[in-house]
Amino acid sequence: MQIITVASFKGGTAKTSVSLNLGAVLAKVHKKRVLLIDFDAQSNLTTGLGFDPDAFDSMAPVLQGTKQLHEVILETETKNLHLVPADTWLERIEVTEQLAQDRYSHERLKGILNRAEYDFIIIDTPPSLCWLTESAMIASSKCLICATPEFYSVKGLYRLGIFIHQIAKRHPVEVLGVLLSFWNERGKSNDAFLNVIEETFPKKILKSKIRRDKVVADASIRGKPICEISRTSRALEDFKKLAREVLRGCKTDLHLKEEESEPEEVEESNQELECTSSL
Repeated sequence: MQIITVASFKGGTAKTSVSLNLGAVLAKVHKKRVLLIDFDAQSNLTTGLGFDPDAFDSMAPVLQGTKQLHEVILETETKNLHLVPADTWLERIEVTEQLAQDRYSHERLKGILNRAEYDFIIIDTPPSLCWLTESAMIASSKCLICATPEFYSVKGLYRLGIFIHQIAKRHPVEVLGVLLSFWNERGKSNDAFLNVIEETFPKKILKSKIRRDKVVADASIRGKPICEISRTSRALEDFKKLAREVLRGCKTDLHLKEEESEPEEVEESNQELECTSSL
């Protein structure tokens, strides 16, 4: 099982869209069992999958010890894709009585998720270096960093890098890569931004880039992943490339052979959904 935290130090980096659509492609195209965890009190991942955050329990009661993980998991319309929704109770949950009295409260999530039975768990975190983000990092084996080719987004990567480095001293978490969203291949400052990222996270810039596409907003409004509403979009093409790159980055000796035998099946599935126009 791979547990991946999707993180950003700044809002507006498509972090939630990446969490949702990466998970959906892994589930639908690659037939992986995927659990998405909305760990942000803003609940955008929850609403992005068509659920009302006020109607369901979040991870909050599980962290507090009053519910079990399986009691808060929801099935989505996409086969193999499940969700733990968010709600406002996640905000400042670390100061509630059960957690405030626990010196190691930030390690609770790790213990909870270690008992889950999924191929991938993807955690969408708040765009800040808070208790929730720290807990997610500690629980994860990998971290996927989202950024945009903009000054403030790239500038925040330095602080995020320090934050991850400090956590990695105590808990093994590896940067899977830095993903750039809202990418314009003809951007005049692309090289400058890429150089800054390379200095902060050497050799971690992913080849996959997520380009602008109105289908992302359309899918969010309809409460569905892109792969459920589109067969011919550049965004779907980009997220498929990202999923393949993530699978390669998550290879271990134990399942290397399994992943090497998969491309033919994956390619066949891709052909059903592949864009028919040159983007």
